[in-house]
Amino acid sequence: MPKKDMESAWVQTAIGAIKIITMVYDIITMPIYLAIQRPWKRKQLARRVKDSSSITYRTLDSPGEMHVKMLQNNIDTLERMFNFVTKVHTTKRCIGTRQILGEEDEMQPNGRMFKKFRMGDYVWRSFIETEHAAACFGRGLRELGQQPKQNIVIFAETRAEWMIAAHGCFKQNMPVVTIYATLGDDGVAHGINETEVTTVITSHELLPKFKSVLNVTPNVKKIIFMEDQLHPTETTGFKEGVEIIPFSKVIEVGNKSTIPGSPPSAEDTAIIMYTSGSTGTPKGVLLSHANCIGTMKNFCDIFKIYPDDVLIGFLPLAHVFELLAESVCLLTGVPIGYSTPLTLIDSSSKVMKGCKGDASVLRPTCMTSVPLILDRISKGINDKVNAETPMKKAFFKFAYNYKSKWTARGYQTPLMDKILFKKIAKLLGGRIRSVLSGGAPLAPDTHEQIKLCLCVDVIQGYGLTETTAGAAVMDKWDMEYSRVGAPSSSNDIRLINWEEGNYRVTNKPYPQGEIVIGGTTVSKGYYKLPGKTQEDFFEEDGQRWFRTGDVGEVHPDGALKIIDRKKDLVKLQAGEYVSLGKVESELKTCPVVENICVYGDSTKQFTVSLVVPNPKHLEEIAERLDIRGVEFEDLCDNKKVEKAVLQELAEHGRKCKLHRSEIPAAVHLCKDIWTPDMGLVTAAFKLKRKDIQERYQAEINKMYAS
Repeated sequence: MPKKDMESAWVQTAIGAIKIITMVYDIITMPIYLAIQRPWKRKQLARRVKDSSSITYRTLDSPGEMHVKMLQNNIDTLERMFNFVTKVHTTKRCIGTRQILGEEDEMQPNGRMFKKFRMGDYVWRSFIETEHAAACFGRGLRELGQQPKQNIVIFAETRAEWMIAAHGCFKQNMPVVTIYATLGDDGVAHGINETEVTTVITSHELLPKFKSVLNVTPNVKKIIFMEDQLHPTETTGFKEGVEIIPFSKVIEVGNKSTIPGSPPSAEDTAIIMYTSGSTGTPKGVLLSHANCIGTMKNFCDIFKIYPDDVLIGFLPLAHVFELLAESVCLLTGVPIGYSTPLTLIDSSSKVMKGCKGDASVLRPTCMTSVPLILDRISKGINDKVNAETPMKKAFFKFAYNYKSKWTARGYQTPLMDKILFKKIAKLLGGRIRSVLSGGAPLAPDTHEQIKLCLCVDVIQGYGLTETTAGAAVMDKWDMEYSRVGAPSSSNDIRLINWEEGNYRVTNKPYPQGEIVIGGTTVSKGYYKLPGKTQEDFFEEDGQRWFRTGDVGEVHPDGALKIIDRKKDLVKLQAGEYVSLGKVESELKTCPVVENICVYGDSTKQFTVSLVVPNPKHLEEIAERLDIRGVEFEDLCDNKKVEKAVLQELAEHGRKCKLHRSEIPAAVHLCKDIWTPDMGLVTAAFKLKRKDIQERYQAEINKMYAS
């Protein structure tokens, strides 16, 4: 017998023995687990009806304890919220920053030298200290000439000073204009000029960008920069007449000031938040204090807070989802430790060998994420498993399927978790119990794998900047992986027929249609775009509504599932409708895919795809084809490799139960990584279809011609 066959037979025999042992274990322990875990209760909670059965859907759940407390204390603005929680939590840890002790050159295995951080512990500000810093910063802005109701831009990475600056502005009723730190010069200039700001708050890292941006932003007279822990900031060489002021100086000036606060009303604008711009120029969405407080009530009604909870914050605070999630942490007394993707885990690119990543030091219990990051964690787990011996691979597959089966029945698997899965969970510090995902649809396979392998609740939310994020949030007891939950407590959700896509509220087995969201979290509209505001927003039944452009269906228990997007739907020549976003969401979980854009021409019978391949997996494919020692760019041009990638996409698509017409019939491998700087994805890494199509039109034409 060949060695490979002998090895395979040995693995199968070993796994067979393990299956027999676990079956005996299951039989013996079933009565104990039945008594302790009461799985029928989990199933009842998963199946309970969460809203009324009409075309306009509303939650049946009662407001939670914190929601009621906010009403009792008349907390209707972010300024009142922070004053209230400071009195409640006083000296408790509020926001923390990891110390960077030094930066050193470190030799990499490939011989290259990279700069890495030598890091210490987290340094914390209490609630009293944070509120005092925010109050001083707000007064400091007034001393520098900034007035209440005058717009001010924050253009910086996520960090403690971002939150201090924002709350300083809220205390003086200054609308905060948020601009993504990854936005290109044109996008930054557009946001600054449209909102007519004279003062910009930025960071040490982003300040050099203004040497060019100031040439096209004539109104800007002052730039305040958040200092770096290690390096002094270069403040020369900027446009004449523009003051460059350190963040700490503004707090110092405000500390000596006697200017009183200027508290906002609930209807005053808190934030002008620029959308990611996936379908054109970013639009400024007007979010009032009442909008933000409404979403915070929604989140408080969904999540149970524990005394030892800690959040790790690293997503952009310029995104409404992260800003409101962190605001709920402030409201409920949950400390926020700040991080970056470069220092998040032990293996992150800026973490020095022998040093721990932020998650290992902070040991958070909660984190927010976007599907892109969860997809990468999922692929990382798969890569690690595939690099193991056949026996370890087979055991992981057995353990995963075993846990999946018992979880679906309402049970937990403490022994299997201890043997295997808790070790994987140490990747994020070992204490994570809840991950909130938003910003884009999460693939069901990724959702399940993160939940099972990291031993966490993965809760998917749904909302838009225009609805101040969470219009619907998945119930923690839900056992399905493709739904976004019932309407939140401050929102109604309505389905409206979309005849062109054949989505109607009378469809069986579930009502379907365009999702329209109403309630206290719906924005006043777009900044300086009255025509677009009138097109997308309307008043009815005594509340404000927003047409989302997303298509959903509502299940019998009241949970919403996003099934399409009007702008993503393409009708092919033979009459089949293909949802490009849905196909991309599934194919993005294929190991060889780093990013993908599916294109459909309505005059053709099939779709085609533009794929940014994962270099490591592309090399593995090349080796299987006996192609070695070839550079990444040349592999992308190789027709054999291209054909093999197309085959992998097709196989993966079939596993994900995509219809034959949904699976791309041709592929082009793109050599460039799509970044916001290239203008092909937004700052939130959503595809900019029009820009991608224009850039790759020649390649698209070739794919259709072939």
